[in-house]
Amino acid sequence: MLSIAVTLVLAIFGQCGILAGKVNKHKPWIETSYHGVITENMDTVLLDPPLVALDKDAPVPYAGEICAFKIHGQEAPFEAEVLNRTSGEGVLRARGPVDCEQQKEYTFIIQAYDCGAGPNGAGWKKSHKAVVHVQVDDVNEFSPVFREPVYRATVTEGKIYDSILQVEAWDQDCSPQYSQICNYEIVTQDTPFAIDRNGNIRNTERLSFDKQQHYKIMVTAYDCGQKRATESVPVHIDVKPVCKPGWQGWNKRVDYEPGTGSKQLFPKMHLETCDGPLSSVRAMVELQTSHIGKGCDRETYSEKSLQKLCGAASGSTDLLPAPSASTNWTASLLTDSGRDSDLIFRFDGRQAANIPERVVPQNLTDQFTIATWMKHGPSPGLRAEKETLLCNSDKTEMNRHHYSLYVHNCRLVFLLRRDFTQMDTFRPAEFHWKLEQICDKEWHYYVINVEFPAVTLFVDGVTYEPYLVTDDWPIHPSQIDVQLTVGACWQGGEVTTPRFTQYFRGSLSGLTIRPGKIETQKVISCLQACKEGLDINSLESLGKGIKFHFNPAQSVLVMEGDDLESINTAMAKVSYINSRQFPTPGLRRLRVTTTVQCFGEDTCISIPDIKAVVMVLPPSEPRITIAGVERVTWPAAELRTATGVTLFKDIRIISTVTKSDNAFSSGHRSGVLEVMHNLDYCDVLVIGEELNPEHESLEIHHSSLLGKHLDATNSTSGISIYGVDSMAHYEQAIRQVRYHNWRPAGLSERKFRLSCSELNGRYTSNEFNLEIGVVHSSEAVEHVNHLAVQSQYMRPVHHPLVVHTVNSDHIAGTPPAATVVIVMCIATLVAIVVLGIYRIHTTHQEGTKGDEDGGKEPEMDWDDSTLTITVNPMENIDGPQSAGVIREEELEEEDEDDEDEEELAGDQSSAESEDSEEEEQTEVLGKAKGKLEWDPSTLPY
Repeated sequence: MLSIAVTLVLAIFGQCGILAGKVNKHKPWIETSYHGVITENMDTVLLDPPLVALDKDAPVPYAGEICAFKIHGQEAPFEAEVLNRTSGEGVLRARGPVDCEQQKEYTFIIQAYDCGAGPNGAGWKKSHKAVVHVQVDDVNEFSPVFREPVYRATVTEGKIYDSILQVEAWDQDCSPQYSQICNYEIVTQDTPFAIDRNGNIRNTERLSFDKQQHYKIMVTAYDCGQKRATESVPVHIDVKPVCKPGWQGWNKRVDYEPGTGSKQLFPKMHLETCDGPLSSVRAMVELQTSHIGKGCDRETYSEKSLQKLCGAASGSTDLLPAPSASTNWTASLLTDSGRDSDLIFRFDGRQAANIPERVVPQNLTDQFTIATWMKHGPSPGLRAEKETLLCNSDKTEMNRHHYSLYVHNCRLVFLLRRDFTQMDTFRPAEFHWKLEQICDKEWHYYVINVEFPAVTLFVDGVTYEPYLVTDDWPIHPSQIDVQLTVGACWQGGEVTTPRFTQYFRGSLSGLTIRPGKIETQKVISCLQACKEGLDINSLESLGKGIKFHFNPAQSVLVMEGDDLESINTAMAKVSYINSRQFPTPGLRRLRVTTTVQCFGEDTCISIPDIKAVVMVLPPSEPRITIAGVERVTWPAAELRTATGVTLFKDIRIISTVTKSDNAFSSGHRSGVLEVMHNLDYCDVLVIGEELNPEHESLEIHHSSLLGKHLDATNSTSGISIYGVDSMAHYEQAIRQVRYHNWRPAGLSERKFRLSCSELNGRYTSNEFNLEIGVVHSSEAVEHVNHLAVQSQYMRPVHHPLVVHTVNSDHIAGTPPAATVVIVMCIATLVAIVVLGIYRIHTTHQEGTKGDEDGGKEPEMDWDDSTLTITVNPMENIDGPQSAGVIREEELEEEDEDDEDEEELAGDQSSAESEDSEEEEQTEVLGKAKGKLEWDPSTLPY
């Protein structure tokens, strides 16, 4: 019976297992592929066939139901949702907006999952993988846009064109229906033009140049969904007359913005030859800048500053300086002040100047240099007289010319007659040059280098040897004084009345003589360097068939070629460049002269000259600002020291420009920008009475200018620091300006004014006023002020009583009022400590001497590690005060003698006084430490 029961139980369990395995025995089934469509910016996908999953286990719960659809592929922005678990229906949705312009179609995998064998989803089964293709339908959301912001074309009058030009628009939509342009339309009414569906514009009637030379029409476009362009495009059509040879496609005005490098002058210009058979073309582009400064936009620094900037040898004498109290010989000359701060003197045949004897360069040896800027035209009359630039002649009695520089019949002549010696014979005396530049009414830079007997002329940096040299006898020595003149020659003898003769007619600037040295060609080139000129972009792309040549100043460019296309390409690369940071604004005239040669003929086509202008726009002017502390107070004692006081210790010089939107590159806004540029002088002027040289002065040490392009001059009215250098170097130099006053008694204040300049006064700073207050007060207040302003240049003033436990750096950083309070507290504390020490010492001396000689208990010693007393080293350390006792009477005497001690300390060197005091203080304090002990029970507090 037992075996039968066991068999039945096993059979029952086996049957149950078989039934359980049959509950979910089929996989869900779906189609093998689906095709869907979704409209962009919608969320539901229309699938064909619909998304339905079937399961043969139906209608068994769970096993025959569909619980999920899963999509494989993370890039697919879709998700599937079961709508009915029993029927297996589902829907495919987008997880977010779908954009056809980003992706037109998607392909991914989908599978269906049943609900498993029970509620917990165990034993689920999945269908096979089906491929889903989804296409995104386009919406006409974008309007057509033209590819160019403006279209231009040129037509010849009297011709009918099939197509003058073609405009083209495009659409961002993704579908062919909405992205294609199906139609163009001319919006402007009553125009003699028509346009086809491909954008080709043609004229509907013959155009006349005399009737109308320019047409502007507006064109719009439609896509195939009939959506119109948001903005119409302008089309400019120029009408040119019947072919006439000449340059076409150039602008009469080219605007140049400072700081933008080189700019093409004729980017779209081409030569129209009316199909003539050409063999060669020669074009000359000329930049005419005779009205700008000295014929070019050069730096307008002073001649002396330019010479230092270019590394010229020192020792030159400026014979035509700016008129001033010390250089008054140029005051009567005519000046041309409208040249962007260039100092130019005009001579009309009636002006000349005698150079004072103190200014005349002495000892002209066998080596010297004469340099000048000159602008000169042909002399009037058939027999032109000599026109003297510079002349050194006898002052009285005779009329001998020792050396002179003059123009005669468009020839430049330099005369040099040496003094007679026993060995002298005929020697070279006159050197002649015949050059076009001498009479072309343009500015040129002339440098004569004398290495006797050789004389070399440089004109605009180019070397010229004299074509003629004539000899003469040396001049016999005499005691007659000589007179150096500019603009004419002085005739002191052989006439009834001494007078000027051989007047100069023209303009001069920067006339200098440097004795003993000659200039190098590198320096000469730097001094005459032009900051503006013509340029060619991409020289390597000109091609081998083009020859070009610049003049030394790069104001004239000549190009030659035998191919018309190459000439057109080369002319398109001609540019204007101005490397000045703050160029002179205004017009620069351009002239293009062209010569065309045909085969077998000299000249076959006449090309009219081109006249255009470059407009240099005004630069963003800098605003130079000087800032710093405007009032400082100094003790009178500091003014008397050998180092004096620093005036502008914390001065700051900055420069800013205001930029507008169009002056900025893309991505920048308008605003104020700090810019870095050079300065060329800063003046420190005394306001009020001038300095009294007997007891006060302004000084700047020469070491402050080392390593900089700076020099300085001073007088009773102030100091002038000059030279082309950075603002940072000027700051460093100005901070070293010091003021001395050896008798400040009665002086309560002094006022000074600081101002700076760039480009010889073209841009000036604000006037920064500094007021110095002089304090005549008690020594305690003087000591506080000394601590507050002490610097590395000042000698410390040693007072006889100083409590060193107070941090002097802290005092220097506190306000004056707080400093006074602190010092008063310290003085009170010192008085209390001194009285306490005196009382303790008196009590201690009344005790037995055995206590002094016996062993000391550690707790009874005076710990003086936290208090250091400096004893006056001038006192007798052998007396009772050597034990550290200072009486109140002595404190009063020290207060009365402070001023005498300060004067004594000023006569000693800082190092000696400090060393001697430290040694004496160490000795005194050592003795005091060995003796001072007390019984704490005797203290009154």
